[in-house]
Amino acid sequence: MLWILTHICIGCQAIFSFSVNVATADRSYKEYTNESRPQIAPTTRKNVLFVDFLVEYATILSVVIEYCDVGFHYCLAILRQSLHFIFGGDMNFSKRFYALVFLMILSLSLTVVAEEETEEVVRLKEIVVTARKREQCSFEVPLSVSTLRGDRFDTLRSSGMDVRFLSNRTPSLQVESSFGRIFPRFYIRGLGNTDFDLNASQPVSLLYDGIVLENALLKGFPAFDLDRIEVLRGPQGTLFGRNTPAGTVKFESARPTQTLEGYGRVSYGRFNSSNVEGAISGPIIPSVLSARFSVLAQWRDDWVDNEHTGEDDVLGGHQDLAGRLQLLWAPLPALEARFKVHARDLDGTARLFRANILSKGESGLVPDFARDRIAHDGPNEQTLRTQGLSTEIRYDIGDFQLVSLTGFERLTNFSRGDIDGGYGAAFLPVSGPGEIPFPSETASGIPNLQQFSQEVRLMSPAARRLTYQFGLYYFSEFVEMEDFNYDTLADGALDGVARQEQTSTAQAAFAALTFQMLENLELGVGLRLSHDAKDYTAWRDQAPAVTGAGTLGPIHENPEDTVWSGDMSLRYQVSQNVQTYLRAARGFRAPSIQGRLLFGDAVTVADTETIHSFEGGTKLRVWNQRLHLNMAAFQYFMQDQQLTAVGGETNFNRLVNAESTIGRGVEAELTFAPITALEISAGLSYNQTRIDDPNLAIQGCGAPCTMLDPSVADGIFSIDGNSLPQAPGWIADVALRYILDLPAGVRFIASTDWAYRSQVRFFLYDSVEFADDWLLVGGIRLACLLPDADVEVALVGRNILNDTSPTGGIDFNNLTGFVNEPRFWSLELVQRF
Repeated sequence: MLWILTHICIGCQAIFSFSVNVATADRSYKEYTNESRPQIAPTTRKNVLFVDFLVEYATILSVVIEYCDVGFHYCLAILRQSLHFIFGGDMNFSKRFYALVFLMILSLSLTVVAEEETEEVVRLKEIVVTARKREQCSFEVPLSVSTLRGDRFDTLRSSGMDVRFLSNRTPSLQVESSFGRIFPRFYIRGLGNTDFDLNASQPVSLLYDGIVLENALLKGFPAFDLDRIEVLRGPQGTLFGRNTPAGTVKFESARPTQTLEGYGRVSYGRFNSSNVEGAISGPIIPSVLSARFSVLAQWRDDWVDNEHTGEDDVLGGHQDLAGRLQLLWAPLPALEARFKVHARDLDGTARLFRANILSKGESGLVPDFARDRIAHDGPNEQTLRTQGLSTEIRYDIGDFQLVSLTGFERLTNFSRGDIDGGYGAAFLPVSGPGEIPFPSETASGIPNLQQFSQEVRLMSPAARRLTYQFGLYYFSEFVEMEDFNYDTLADGALDGVARQEQTSTAQAAFAALTFQMLENLELGVGLRLSHDAKDYTAWRDQAPAVTGAGTLGPIHENPEDTVWSGDMSLRYQVSQNVQTYLRAARGFRAPSIQGRLLFGDAVTVADTETIHSFEGGTKLRVWNQRLHLNMAAFQYFMQDQQLTAVGGETNFNRLVNAESTIGRGVEAELTFAPITALEISAGLSYNQTRIDDPNLAIQGCGAPCTMLDPSVADGIFSIDGNSLPQAPGWIADVALRYILDLPAGVRFIASTDWAYRSQVRFFLYDSVEFADDWLLVGGIRLACLLPDADVEVALVGRNILNDTSPTGGIDFNNLTGFVNEPRFWSLELVQRF
């Protein structure tokens, strides 16, 4: 409360000082408008003057704040030019609003003063991240970045959920899947890809120990025995480069150690769910060679009844096994090499599509929806096998360091499901639930995927006024894909086969530097030149009988492009505990190809998409390091965004390019330790996206949904002005952890976490039914830590309010949807040593 009252007083003082000078400022503004820039066009002059006026407002505040040093005025001059660059031209109300938001953040950073404490208090540790491919405190990185680690990370995934546990757990991050556990689709700041093709590219890149995992099936590798997860928001076009216009999610494994340590975690819960996880790490040759072995095994029994067949507990289960072995070799003080092998084996249930669970003419689920019941007349199965290895070598050459990072991944997969979500058909005597216009049963698989990547970079020492790194990158991927259609009415006989092959290659050269211009002012610049190429071939060996088509192909496509990307940032250290930054970045996504030929004859290609993003933020460490607060405001402009028009009456996917897409928003993240026993973390983001292309129109839903977009032709609707799919406006999360010391050395640890997202639409078009209004998921963990044993016993609850919300749909047949994970309870035992 003292902090709040202090800053109310400071704010009143600033307002009073501002009111004293407002007449002068207003006269200056009018004179500046009428006389100073007569050579500038009226619209442009108005916009530039508005920015100047805001800068003058910040200048007045800086005079009011006594502790502000002279260096800040130099920063204001740079800020003025940056704002002119960002907001010059047609400056509408939205741009003015975000300019003001940024300056408000900057003003706040100038009025926060950390209080000096004489008593001993808890201090939050600064998190070390590798967002710029060298270890830095998150506080010093001019980028909107979030980190999950430690107890909070373990708690969020304690239900045995796949990587979708990350959804809505940091600002602007959404994760969903129409494939269940194996095909996560990430969205950052509203940018993602709803495409379910097995070669679909995504604008959010995922790296596991530095290795980019390009295919969405690889992105689903389980998160276990990790040091941390980093979420980097905004284009990462310099150091990560390939397909990162939205951002990057980085998984960093716990490394081998020279001391013997490890842990074991066993849990048992609802649906006969079992989770066994553990790791052991230690030296093999002291000071030379160490190893770490990690394993994860997850089981869940089938728990969904099939009412059509009368079978109980036949769907919903899985068995997911994963392991990782690391060797850390340091034969010389200047040489370190880390070798890693990992594998995954999953056998389980594909996504459960449910017919007509979306209410006709309104949003939400039908009143009699039940999670544990379904009515299918087709089989359901899903398998996935992945193996990979990587090598990271670091060699010190004097004060410099040479880094080599090599990765190889391979996988096979098969997934089959009842797509119409019901049984029978409307033209048959029996069908349901609801109206089923026609049966649909399909499968997709990858018999062979191989990915190879190699990166080499040279890094200068970190403790210099000028630091830099430059390097070369190579990526190659070969993937075979198969699509099958089955005739459900003929006992599931094969009724269609299509095949695809794609070879992708990418080469890049990149360089990044940071220059300490002044003691408290840092400039960062990065540039990357990339060349991407794809060689694609597709065939249709057998067409579904209902189409009356024949064989097709081979069809070839060979898109390629050479693109530059990069970023520039200014980081100003207002005080020891306050950092502000400005960042401009350019990112891209290479051309994409889509060719589902079972129900169509065309292969579609989307051109390269590019994004220009502008971001400003403040990072504060106040109350004697008891409160960490990060804030950012951003706006981006995307050209030729790659979008996927899914389904429609013809049940055919196609790629399109939107002429322009605009996004803007704000993000805030807080960690607070008011007392030693309590820690609070929270995040909040608001994102607004808009497709700006008056000529872009797509097919509406084939199901009987209520379209809200204007019709431009029979079954064709304009999506100009629509927000992006799976892009919630609001995302919020909060987590609390409280530790209570009990007699006999026992500690009681209580934690709870909550995540909220606002309305999302499932497709590019806007309809009443294919959307969800909101989602609220809460969790709880009550644990006892026994004395002198590092043994922890816990009760875990996930989705404790049993929020039941649709998370996606199928739009070509009926009002088919699928839902989020059910309520889950378990008991957990943890042993650390």
